[in-house]
Order: sequence, then structure tokens, then C-alpha cells
Amino acid sequence: MAGYLHECYARSLAEFGTPRYLAKSGAWILERTIPGINDRDAMSCYPLLCCRDWSKLRADLNDIGQELVSLSVVTDPFGDYDEAWLRECFRDKIIPFKQHFIIDLQKPYEESLSGNHRRNIRQASTAVQVEICREPLMYLNDWIDLYDHLIERHRIADIRQFSIRAFHDQFRIPGLVVFRAHLNGITLGMLLWYRYGDIGYYHLAAYNKTGYELKASFALFPYAIRYFTQAGVKYLNLGAGAGLKDGKQDGLTRFKSGWSNTTRTAYFCGRIFDPERYEEISRLRGGKADGYFPVYRQGEFE
Repeated sequence: MAGYLHECYARSLAEFGTPRYLAKSGAWILERTIPGINDRDAMSCYPLLCCRDWSKLRADLNDIGQELVSLSVVTDPFGDYDEAWLRECFRDKIIPFKQHFIIDLQKPYEESLSGNHRRNIRQASTAVQVEICREPLMYLNDWIDLYDHLIERHRIADIRQFSIRAFHDQFRIPGLVVFRAHLNGITLGMLLWYRYGDIGYYHLAAYNKTGYELKASFALFPYAIRYFTQAGVKYLNLGAGAGLKDGKQDGLTRFKSGWSNTTRTAYFCGRIFDPERYEEISRLRGGKADGYFPVYRQGEFE
């Protein structure tokens, strides 16, 4: 397995929960202790629930019994499922969550580029150099420095605040593809992807102050798109915009939509394994029944 399906990726998130393998479907989830209570629940690994065999997911969930109180996941929009199947697996919650911006490489993506992206590409292509990192571990320290700058710039304080240990694991996972923007050999920005089959998943990007000023992202993305096209990849999943709600016209949404030529839906799904404990814990923690799932964790990502 490669990318998000690899055991080492789930292990890289161990600070946020105990990885649990669902053996039939080949998926990984993170078990978590519910704050102030001995019971445990689980969530999908960031950013998506990916399965080797989606047809076996229901059997895996049935096997959990009442070992967990609940499970919440965001599904891979390229998963082999339909909404009806998700409803069989997740009986308690299923909603279209976010539209992921997709580049269909079987079409000439340049036709879909926004005018602003075209201008920035021209500017960046003359300002920085870009290369693929054939040995990503050689640039791990550069990446950690860039990501520290990203955390400070955007005040990241949730699961995306990956530790150094997490990146040591993630840089060793099969399917990782890393691109680097530099000026006279000095790293300005890096772009991380995971490839699985004919799909490339945009994982993370980070830049330093000069990288932002020179718009290094607009040199990195065209280079990566050309690389994956030549490598026979059919689709690139750029992910969705920031935040818990779709449709916001934030900078990240404009950036991703400016490259994409289609979209796919990721679903948010929830399942309650122990209804009695779910209700008891929800009452104890004072959650409000306003659609958040699980209700007793309301506000945890705000």
C-alpha cells in the first residue's frame, strides 16, 4: 500500500489517536479517549478515509460492536462507493461535506486556468527554479523549517500541526512525491503529494517569506502537473477549501479552484456503535443537537 493507505501514515498521526487497522477494507482509523471519560471513539485519519476495498467496510464496522462509542469520517472522493452504500455503513450521519477540486489530466487543464493564475505562473517561472526531489529525506530539514513558518503564519493549532516525528514517518512512505522551488540553491518552498495508482493526492505545501513574495507556488504546481501527466496519472485531488464549511471564498479555495477543471464530493459520515453511552456522554458534556457529530465533541476544531 502507498500514501494514505500505508500503515506508516496512520502511525505518523499517533499523537492524535491510536491507529486501528480495519483488516477487511484495508482502512485505518484513529481511536481517541473522550476527554474526561474512559470511553473511546474514533475518527478517520487526516485528511480522508481511504479504503483498499470499500465493499468490505460495512463488515469491518459491524465487527467493532460496542468497543467504540462512535466513529466520524471524511470519505475519499475517489472511493469506490455510492451514497446508498455509505448509508449502509454509516447509519447515523451522512452529508455531502465538501467539494474537492480535481484536475482531470485526461483533459487539457490549461484551458481551465484562471487569468490570475496565468499571470502568476508567468511571473514565478522567471523568478525561481523547480525540481523533483529524487531523495526526499535529503530535504526533510528544509521542509520542517518551511512548515514551522506555515504554522506561525496561519496559527495552525489542530491536527495539521504535524510534529517533526510525524514528518520523519511521512517522508518514508511509498508513493510520496516531493517538489522543491529554490533560488540559487536556497529552498523557497516545497510541495508534497502522495500517489496511489492513477491518482495523485495533494498533501501539503509550505513556503518561506521569499517563497511567498516570489509566488513560488505558481512555479511548483505547473511543474508537478506536468510531471504527473507524463507519469500516467489521470487525476489530481487538490482537496477542498479551508474550514469546516464548504463554499467560502477564502484564499485557499480561490487558489485550488483556479487550477481545477472538475470537482468531486467528499462525504462526512458518522456511526454510533453504543447508542446508550452516546446519549449519556452527550448529556454529560452538554452538547447541542444542531447537526454536529459526535455531538459531545462539538467545538473541538474551532
